[in-house]
Amino acid sequence: MVQTLTVLGLESSCDDTAAAVVRQTEGAEAEVLSSIVHGQTELHSAFGGVVPEIAARAHAEKLDICVVQALEAAGLTLSDMDAIAVTAGPGLIGGVMSGVMCAKGLSAATGLPLIGVNHLAGHALTPRLTDGIAFPYLMLLVSGGHCQYLIAHGPEQFTRLGGTIDDAPGEAFDKTARLLGLPQPGGPSVEVEARSGDPKRFRFPRPLLDRPGCDLSFSGLKTALMRMRDQIVAEKGGLTRQDRADLCAGFQQAIVDTLAEKSRRAMDRYLDLSPADPVIAVAGGVAANSAIRVALETICAEKGTRFTAPPLNLCTDNAAMIAYAGLERFRTGARDGLDLTARPRWPLDKTSPAMLGGGKKGAKA
Repeated sequence: MVQTLTVLGLESSCDDTAAAVVRQTEGAEAEVLSSIVHGQTELHSAFGGVVPEIAARAHAEKLDICVVQALEAAGLTLSDMDAIAVTAGPGLIGGVMSGVMCAKGLSAATGLPLIGVNHLAGHALTPRLTDGIAFPYLMLLVSGGHCQYLIAHGPEQFTRLGGTIDDAPGEAFDKTARLLGLPQPGGPSVEVEARSGDPKRFRFPRPLLDRPGCDLSFSGLKTALMRMRDQIVAEKGGLTRQDRADLCAGFQQAIVDTLAEKSRRAMDRYLDLSPADPVIAVAGGVAANSAIRVALETICAEKGTRFTAPPLNLCTDNAAMIAYAGLERFRTGARDGLDLTARPRWPLDKTSPAMLGGGKKGAKA
Protein backbone atom coordinates (compact mmCIF):
# COMPACT_ATOMS: atom_id res chain seq x y z
CA MET A 1 0.00 0.00 0.00
CA VAL A 2 1.39 3.41 -1.00
CA GLN A 3 1.80 5.65 2.05
CA THR A 4 1.30 9.42 2.07
CA LEU A 5 2.81 11.34 4.98
CA THR A 6 2.12 14.91 6.02
CA VAL A 7 4.49 16.47 8.56
CA LEU A 8 4.50 19.76 10.45
CA GLY A 9 8.01 21.13 10.96
CA LEU A 10 9.32 23.71 13.46
CA GLU A 11 12.64 25.57 13.25
CA SER A 12 14.12 27.95 15.85
CA SER A 13 17.85 27.24 16.01
CA CYS A 14 19.10 30.79 15.44
CA ASP A 15 17.23 33.97 14.49
CA ASP A 16 14.47 32.69 12.20
CA THR A 17 11.23 31.39 13.69
CA ALA A 18 9.62 29.05 11.18
CA ALA A 19 6.88 26.48 10.66
CA ALA A 20 6.02 24.50 7.53
CA VAL A 21 3.94 21.61 6.27
CA VAL A 22 5.43 19.07 3.86
CA ARG A 23 3.65 16.14 2.24
CA GLN A 24 5.04 13.21 0.30
CA THR A 25 3.50 10.14 -1.24
CA GLU A 26 5.90 7.21 -1.26
CA GLY A 27 7.71 7.05 -4.59
CA ALA A 28 6.73 10.61 -5.56
CA GLU A 29 8.32 14.01 -5.09
CA ALA A 30 7.73 15.85 -1.83
CA GLU A 31 5.54 18.94 -1.82
CA VAL A 32 5.93 21.99 0.39
CA LEU A 33 2.33 22.87 1.27
CA SER A 34 3.34 25.92 3.31
CA SER A 35 6.45 27.59 4.68
CA ILE A 36 6.26 30.49 7.14
CA VAL A 37 9.39 32.31 8.35
CA HIS A 38 9.50 35.21 10.79
CA GLY A 39 12.96 36.80 10.78
CA GLN A 40 14.50 38.77 13.62
CA THR A 41 16.86 41.08 11.71
CA GLU A 42 15.36 44.26 13.16
CA LEU A 43 15.54 42.94 16.72
CA HIS A 44 19.29 42.34 16.48
CA SER A 45 20.35 45.11 14.08
CA ALA A 46 21.50 47.47 16.84
CA PHE A 47 23.84 44.84 18.30
CA GLY A 48 25.82 43.84 15.21
CA GLY A 49 24.82 40.19 15.52
CA VAL A 50 22.34 37.75 17.03
CA VAL A 51 21.72 38.16 20.77
CA PRO A 52 20.77 34.68 22.06
CA GLU A 53 18.45 35.89 24.85
CA ILE A 54 16.51 38.19 22.52
CA ALA A 55 16.28 35.42 19.93
CA ALA A 56 14.94 32.90 22.44
CA ARG A 57 12.21 35.29 23.65
CA ALA A 58 11.18 36.09 20.09
CA HIS A 59 10.93 32.39 19.26
CA ALA A 60 8.72 31.76 22.28
CA GLU A 61 6.43 34.58 21.19
CA LYS A 62 6.24 33.63 17.50
CA LEU A 63 6.26 29.82 17.31
CA ASP A 64 2.57 29.29 17.95
CA ILE A 65 1.75 32.07 15.48
CA CYS A 66 3.93 30.40 12.85
CA VAL A 67 2.21 27.05 13.41
CA VAL A 68 -1.25 28.59 12.97
CA GLN A 69 -0.15 30.44 9.82
CA ALA A 70 1.52 27.34 8.33
CA LEU A 71 -1.58 25.20 8.88
CA GLU A 72 -3.87 27.89 7.49
CA ALA A 73 -1.67 28.36 4.41
CA ALA A 74 -1.72 24.59 3.81
CA GLY A 75 -5.49 24.45 4.33
CA LEU A 76 -5.05 21.76 6.97
CA THR A 77 -5.37 21.22 10.72
CA LEU A 78 -3.27 19.37 13.26
CA SER A 79 -5.57 16.36 12.85
CA ASP A 80 -4.34 16.07 9.24
CA MET A 81 -0.71 15.68 10.35
CA ASP A 82 1.07 12.35 10.69
CA ALA A 83 3.94 13.67 12.81
CA ILE A 84 5.58 16.80 14.22
CA ALA A 85 9.24 17.40 13.41
CA VAL A 86 11.35 19.94 15.27
CA THR A 87 14.94 21.12 15.24
CA ALA A 88 16.49 19.59 18.36
CA GLY A 89 19.99 20.98 17.70
CA PRO A 90 22.57 22.17 17.06
CA GLY A 91 22.02 25.87 17.60
CA LEU A 92 21.55 28.60 20.18
CA ILE A 93 20.27 26.56 23.08
CA GLY A 94 17.53 28.98 24.14
CA GLY A 95 16.03 29.01 20.67
CA VAL A 96 16.30 25.26 20.24
CA MET A 97 14.60 24.74 23.62
CA SER A 98 11.74 27.04 22.57
CA GLY A 99 11.06 24.92 19.50
CA VAL A 100 11.42 21.60 21.28
CA MET A 101 9.04 22.63 24.08
CA CYS A 102 6.46 23.89 21.59
CA ALA A 103 6.66 20.64 19.62
CA LYS A 104 6.38 18.59 22.80
CA GLY A 105 3.25 20.49 23.80
CA LEU A 106 1.66 19.88 20.41
CA SER A 107 2.61 16.20 20.51
CA ALA A 108 1.26 15.72 24.03
CA ALA A 109 -2.00 17.49 23.20
CA THR A 110 -2.65 15.68 19.92
CA GLY A 111 -0.93 12.34 20.38
CA LEU A 112 1.06 12.92 17.18
CA PRO A 113 4.52 11.29 17.00
CA LEU A 114 7.44 13.61 17.78
CA ILE A 115 10.54 13.59 15.56
CA GLY A 116 13.70 15.40 16.62
CA VAL A 117 15.76 16.63 13.66
CA ASN A 118 19.40 17.64 13.39
CA HIS A 119 19.38 21.14 11.88
CA LEU A 120 22.39 20.22 9.72
CA ALA A 121 20.55 17.18 8.38
CA GLY A 122 17.73 19.52 7.41
CA HIS A 123 20.11 21.49 5.20
CA ALA A 124 21.85 18.36 3.95
CA LEU A 125 18.60 16.68 2.87
CA THR A 126 17.11 19.78 1.23
CA PRO A 127 18.29 18.72 -2.27
CA ARG A 128 16.15 15.59 -1.91
CA LEU A 129 13.16 17.76 -1.03
CA THR A 130 13.67 20.14 -3.96
CA ASP A 131 15.23 17.90 -6.62
CA GLY A 132 14.59 14.34 -5.49
CA ILE A 133 18.24 13.36 -5.92
CA ALA A 134 19.30 9.87 -4.93
CA PHE A 135 21.87 8.77 -2.37
CA PRO A 136 24.83 8.99 -2.31
CA TYR A 137 25.55 12.62 -3.16
CA LEU A 138 28.19 15.14 -2.16
CA MET A 139 26.92 17.97 0.02
CA LEU A 140 28.59 21.30 0.71
CA LEU A 141 26.83 22.73 3.74
CA VAL A 142 27.91 26.36 3.95
CA SER A 143 26.18 28.73 6.35
CA GLY A 144 26.65 31.27 9.11
CA GLY A 145 27.56 28.68 11.70
CA HIS A 146 28.74 25.67 9.72
CA CYS A 147 30.82 24.63 6.74
CA GLN A 148 31.26 20.96 5.93
CA TYR A 149 31.75 18.60 3.01
CA LEU A 150 29.53 15.58 3.53
CA ILE A 151 28.71 12.46 1.58
CA ALA A 152 25.06 11.74 2.24
CA HIS A 153 24.46 7.97 2.23
CA GLY A 154 21.01 8.04 3.87
CA PRO A 155 18.69 10.18 6.00
CA GLU A 156 20.93 9.69 9.05
CA GLN A 157 24.14 8.43 7.45
CA PHE A 158 26.75 11.03 6.61
CA THR A 159 30.51 10.90 6.06
CA ARG A 160 32.34 14.16 6.71
CA LEU A 161 35.23 14.75 4.32
CA GLY A 162 36.26 18.03 5.88
CA GLY A 163 35.06 21.30 7.29
CA THR A 164 36.03 24.53 8.94
CA ILE A 165 38.37 24.42 11.93
CA ASP A 166 37.30 27.90 13.08
CA ASP A 167 34.93 30.49 11.59
CA ALA A 168 32.30 29.38 9.10
CA PRO A 169 32.10 31.47 5.89
CA GLY A 170 28.87 33.15 6.94
CA GLU A 171 30.43 34.17 10.24
CA ALA A 172 33.44 35.55 8.37
CA PHE A 173 31.13 37.53 6.06
CA ASP A 174 29.25 38.95 9.08
CA LYS A 175 32.46 40.00 10.83
CA THR A 176 33.79 41.57 7.64
CA ALA A 177 30.59 43.57 7.25
CA ARG A 178 30.92 44.85 10.81
CA LEU A 179 34.55 45.83 10.21
CA LEU A 180 33.54 47.83 7.14
CA GLY A 181 30.39 49.38 8.57
CA LEU A 182 27.99 47.38 6.39
CA PRO A 183 24.56 46.22 7.56
CA GLN A 184 23.77 42.73 8.80
CA PRO A 185 23.39 40.02 7.66
CA GLY A 186 26.87 40.45 6.28
CA GLY A 187 26.83 37.98 3.39
CA PRO A 188 24.41 39.87 1.13
CA SER A 189 25.96 43.24 2.07
CA VAL A 190 29.50 42.14 1.21
CA GLU A 191 28.32 40.51 -2.03
CA VAL A 192 26.60 43.70 -3.17
CA GLU A 193 29.68 45.81 -2.41
CA ALA A 194 31.97 43.29 -4.13
CA ARG A 195 30.15 43.69 -7.45
CA SER A 196 31.69 47.15 -7.93
CA GLY A 197 35.10 46.21 -6.53
CA ASP A 198 38.41 44.97 -7.91
CA PRO A 199 39.18 41.52 -6.46
CA LYS A 200 42.86 41.80 -7.45
CA ARG A 201 43.70 45.07 -5.71
CA PHE A 202 44.27 43.48 -2.30
CA ARG A 203 45.91 40.09 -1.95
CA PHE A 204 44.18 37.96 0.66
CA PRO A 205 45.48 34.56 1.85
CA ARG A 206 43.88 31.32 0.68
CA PRO A 207 43.98 29.39 3.99
CA LEU A 208 45.02 25.72 4.14
CA LEU A 209 45.44 25.32 0.38
CA ASP A 210 49.04 24.28 1.08
CA ARG A 211 47.80 21.32 3.11
CA PRO A 212 46.14 18.15 1.82
CA GLY A 213 42.52 17.35 2.60
CA CYS A 214 39.26 19.25 2.66
CA ASP A 215 39.48 21.18 5.91
CA LEU A 216 38.90 24.93 5.83
CA SER A 217 39.81 28.01 7.85
CA PHE A 218 38.36 31.50 7.49
CA SER A 219 39.24 33.40 10.68
CA GLY A 220 42.59 34.50 9.21
CA LEU A 221 40.81 36.18 6.29
CA LYS A 222 38.93 38.41 8.70
CA THR A 223 42.19 39.37 10.41
CA ALA A 224 43.86 40.08 7.06
CA LEU A 225 40.98 42.33 6.04
CA MET A 226 41.11 44.21 9.33
CA ARG A 227 44.83 44.88 8.88
CA MET A 228 44.33 46.07 5.31
CA ARG A 229 41.49 48.32 6.41
CA ASP A 230 43.61 49.79 9.21
CA GLN A 231 46.52 50.36 6.82
CA ILE A 232 44.31 52.27 4.38
CA VAL A 233 42.81 54.35 7.19
CA ALA A 234 46.30 55.17 8.50
CA GLU A 235 47.47 56.26 5.04
CA LYS A 236 44.36 58.13 3.89
CA GLY A 237 42.55 59.02 7.09
CA GLY A 238 39.54 56.90 6.12
CA LEU A 239 37.99 54.54 3.58
CA THR A 240 36.54 55.62 0.26
CA ARG A 241 33.55 53.79 -1.21
CA GLN A 242 35.89 52.20 -3.76
CA ASP A 243 38.30 51.07 -1.03
CA ARG A 244 35.44 49.30 0.71
CA ALA A 245 34.22 47.72 -2.52
CA ASP A 246 37.72 46.48 -3.36
CA LEU A 247 38.17 45.03 0.12
CA CYS A 248 34.86 43.19 -0.19
CA ALA A 249 35.71 41.91 -3.66
CA GLY A 250 39.12 40.63 -2.58
CA PHE A 251 37.73 39.02 0.56
CA GLN A 252 34.89 37.32 -1.31
CA GLN A 253 37.22 36.07 -4.04
CA ALA A 254 39.50 34.51 -1.42
CA ILE A 255 36.54 32.54 -0.02
CA VAL A 256 35.40 31.55 -3.51
CA ASP A 257 38.88 30.34 -4.51
CA THR A 258 39.31 28.40 -1.28
CA LEU A 259 35.93 26.69 -1.55
CA ALA A 260 36.56 25.92 -5.23
CA GLU A 261 39.84 24.11 -4.58
CA LYS A 262 38.52 22.24 -1.54
CA SER A 263 35.43 21.28 -3.54
CA ARG A 264 37.63 19.73 -6.24
CA ARG A 265 39.34 17.61 -3.62
CA ALA A 266 36.05 16.58 -2.00
CA MET A 267 34.60 15.74 -5.40
CA ASP A 268 37.53 13.48 -6.25
CA ARG A 269 37.00 11.51 -3.04
CA TYR A 270 33.27 11.30 -3.67
CA LEU A 271 33.77 10.08 -7.25
CA ASP A 272 35.97 7.27 -5.92
CA LEU A 273 32.67 5.71 -4.75
CA SER A 274 31.59 5.47 -8.42
CA PRO A 275 28.05 6.81 -7.81
CA ALA A 276 25.59 5.98 -10.57
CA ASP A 277 24.43 9.58 -10.90
CA PRO A 278 27.09 11.82 -9.35
CA VAL A 279 25.70 15.02 -7.87
CA ILE A 280 27.19 17.81 -5.79
CA ALA A 281 24.66 19.88 -3.88
CA VAL A 282 25.11 23.07 -1.91
CA ALA A 283 22.83 24.38 0.83
CA GLY A 284 22.91 26.78 3.75
CA GLY A 285 22.61 30.54 3.83
CA VAL A 286 25.95 31.22 2.11
CA ALA A 287 24.78 29.04 -0.79
CA ALA A 288 22.80 32.10 -1.84
CA ASN A 289 26.09 33.81 -2.83
CA SER A 290 26.11 33.93 -6.64
CA ALA A 291 29.92 33.97 -6.96
CA ILE A 292 30.21 30.76 -4.95
CA ARG A 293 27.48 29.10 -7.01
CA VAL A 294 29.17 30.04 -10.30
CA ALA A 295 32.50 28.61 -9.07
CA LEU A 296 30.88 25.33 -8.04
CA GLU A 297 28.97 25.06 -11.31
CA THR A 298 32.26 25.52 -13.20
CA ILE A 299 33.93 22.73 -11.23
CA CYS A 300 30.99 20.41 -11.82
CA ALA A 301 31.22 21.07 -15.56
CA GLU A 302 34.92 20.20 -15.44
CA LYS A 303 34.26 16.96 -13.56
CA GLY A 304 31.13 15.95 -15.49
CA THR A 305 29.11 16.06 -12.27
CA ARG A 306 25.61 17.43 -11.86
CA PHE A 307 25.23 20.52 -9.69
CA THR A 308 22.13 21.39 -7.73
CA ALA A 309 21.22 24.08 -5.24
CA PRO A 310 17.89 24.71 -3.54
CA PRO A 311 15.88 27.88 -4.23
CA LEU A 312 17.21 30.81 -2.22
CA ASN A 313 14.30 30.72 0.23
CA LEU A 314 15.23 27.13 1.15
CA CYS A 315 18.95 27.87 1.49
CA THR A 316 18.49 29.98 4.59
CA ASP A 317 16.97 28.55 7.77
CA ASN A 318 13.40 27.35 7.24
CA ALA A 319 11.01 24.75 8.61
CA ALA A 320 10.25 23.01 5.30
CA MET A 321 13.67 21.33 5.43
CA ILE A 322 13.00 20.26 9.03
CA ALA A 323 9.60 18.84 8.12
CA TYR A 324 11.13 16.91 5.23
CA ALA A 325 14.07 15.60 7.27
CA GLY A 326 11.58 14.51 9.92
CA LEU A 327 9.48 12.82 7.24
CA GLU A 328 12.52 10.86 6.05
CA ARG A 329 13.29 9.78 9.63
CA PHE A 330 9.63 8.89 10.21
CA ARG A 331 9.61 6.58 7.17
CA THR A 332 12.52 4.64 8.69
CA GLY A 333 10.55 4.08 11.90
CA ALA A 334 12.26 6.75 13.99
CA ARG A 335 10.28 8.22 16.88
CA ASP A 336 11.22 10.42 19.84
CA GLY A 337 9.54 10.60 23.21
CA LEU A 338 8.66 13.59 25.35
CA ASP A 339 12.11 13.25 26.89
CA LEU A 340 13.62 14.67 23.66
CA THR A 341 16.34 17.12 24.68
CA ALA A 342 17.61 20.29 23.03
CA ARG A 343 21.26 20.00 21.99
CA PRO A 344 23.62 22.94 21.39
CA ARG A 345 26.03 20.57 19.64
CA TRP A 346 25.19 17.64 17.40
CA PRO A 347 27.66 16.47 14.74
CA LEU A 348 26.19 14.67 11.72
CA ASP A 349 29.13 12.28 11.32
CA LYS A 350 29.42 10.61 14.70
CA THR A 351 32.43 8.50 13.72
CA SER A 352 34.86 11.25 12.68
CA PRO A 353 36.93 13.18 15.23
CA ALA A 354 35.40 16.46 16.38
CA MET A 355 36.65 19.46 14.40
CA LEU A 356 35.83 22.22 16.87
CA GLY A 357 36.52 20.53 20.15
CA GLY A 358 34.36 18.81 22.71
CA GLY A 359 33.70 19.33 26.38
CA LYS A 360 30.93 18.36 28.76
CA LYS A 361 28.23 19.03 26.16
CA GLY A 362 29.89 17.00 23.42
CA ALA A 363 31.50 17.78 20.11
CA LYS A 364 30.54 20.98 18.35
CA ALA A 365 31.03 19.63 14.84
